[in-house]
Amino acid sequence: MLPFFMTACKKNFLQDGSTTEGNITEEQVWGNDAYARGFLNNAYFTVPSGFDLDGDGAMLASGSDEAVNSNVNSSINIFNNGTWAPVRTINNVYSDMYEGLRKVNLFLIKVPTAVIIPVSELATMTPADTGFDAQIKRLRGEAFFLRAMFHFELVKRYGAVTLATKVFDRNENLNLPRNTYQECVDQVVADCDSAILLLPSWTNTWSTNNRGRATKMAGLALKARMLLYAASPQFNTTNDVSKWQLAANTAKAFIDSNRHSLFNNYVNIFNFGSAQYNSESIFATQALNRNDIEINNAPISYDGAKGRTNPVQEFVDAFEMTNGKAITDPTSNYNPDNPYNLRDPRLAFTVNYNTRIFKSRAVETFVDGNDGLNKNVNATKTGYYMRKFLSEAATWNQVSNTNSRRPWVVLRYAEVLLNYAEALNEVQGPVTDVYKYVNQVRQRSGVAMPVLPAGLTQDQMRTRIQNERRVELCFEGHRFFDVRRWKQGELFLNKPVTGMRIVPIAPGIYTYTRFQVEQRVFSDKNYLFPFSQNDINRQPALIQNTGY
Repeated sequence: MLPFFMTACKKNFLQDGSTTEGNITEEQVWGNDAYARGFLNNAYFTVPSGFDLDGDGAMLASGSDEAVNSNVNSSINIFNNGTWAPVRTINNVYSDMYEGLRKVNLFLIKVPTAVIIPVSELATMTPADTGFDAQIKRLRGEAFFLRAMFHFELVKRYGAVTLATKVFDRNENLNLPRNTYQECVDQVVADCDSAILLLPSWTNTWSTNNRGRATKMAGLALKARMLLYAASPQFNTTNDVSKWQLAANTAKAFIDSNRHSLFNNYVNIFNFGSAQYNSESIFATQALNRNDIEINNAPISYDGAKGRTNPVQEFVDAFEMTNGKAITDPTSNYNPDNPYNLRDPRLAFTVNYNTRIFKSRAVETFVDGNDGLNKNVNATKTGYYMRKFLSEAATWNQVSNTNSRRPWVVLRYAEVLLNYAEALNEVQGPVTDVYKYVNQVRQRSGVAMPVLPAGLTQDQMRTRIQNERRVELCFEGHRFFDVRRWKQGELFLNKPVTGMRIVPIAPGIYTYTRFQVEQRVFSDKNYLFPFSQNDINRQPALIQNTGY
């Protein structure tokens, strides 16, 4: 039986969309403006955040070739050690996404006749924006966007799933088979299109206290991402170029809207502070005042932080020199005795490496340093700590702590640019627009990397775009799925990952020795998540993904 699909006719509905035997009836929910709106608001909380997948700060980066987790007992290691199975799962969002789908489907049924009191929602209200019909239009648009998002989160993990476009009744046969992969893609696209028709244009169209709600541009960005996944080798096994063209067209429509732009401070893309949104953020989870990201990921000498996400050497090596050449290029001027000098500025924005200044003092990852290998049980396992997402204003383990306002950014403009460049390169090769939009990302304010060299072949451009995604979108959850949709799991995930042992030999002078940290395991079945055995037992028609 599919989880959470049926209506509960005799139960009572709360403001958050859950049910109880309490005093608030279903009729009261839909007869009360605050409760009805709260039902939809609660569905937003179902959008996954990537800051803590194991209850102890693990991120998806540590389940890919970006990082390892400093907690050797973390369940995130299920992704890496060959034990991933239906009875041993991690990041299993199956039930959560279907619960979210139940909420938005019920909302779509009920809201046209619910009590909705029109309120001022937009930054500039016109007569066309007021009234019951206008409010219902926007609310339905939000629900369609969330339905697309929840289905996408299922599809990118499990492949084809059972579509939920209605509220299932307890008397129905709920042992339903999966839809085809293409039917799932089509549904996500259709719901994005419905959302695009009904929603305000972009983030700044909403009034300040409503920013964070879905927008036309969020729907368009999600549609572009879904189409890019569908065009990629994992599911586009015949390399149907028309699928790449659809993905390119959708991403280009987003770009041509001129609504969003690259933000002028890479680090602050993810730190909202007092601002509601920035120009690069398209859609994000609720922005909370928090310091748990720092507690979980700052180097260990910083007030007892856990240092959980440890970038691996392979990831660090992916950052070019400031002259635009790979460190493996003998003409790049890379110096292995000074390995972090003259590197792509995004390395310092995203990694706390030895001697990098963080919170006004140098990180010490050298052997016997305050943050060094084996310093304590939480110390880095690779010689590196994650820097991205961390706020230098946040404090923890003090008498009085300071929080900083952060969301999990789900969709941002740099990804759209790279989505377009990737899809267009597959259709036309490295034409002018491909160069143009990759170079926009490389030359963003504060990064200023050189433009890509002229004359690249299609294969060479593909490799450069893939590496650009690796460094630009790092730790945001993309790499885990990019490697899979490109069918490169055996290349990147079935091999050892390494770190850097740094030993001081004189003041400011160190030796650098690469060492193996973990042996990673990946097989063909790992391109998709397994359905948990509990889900298969409830819904045998689901049929387990191949190999599990």
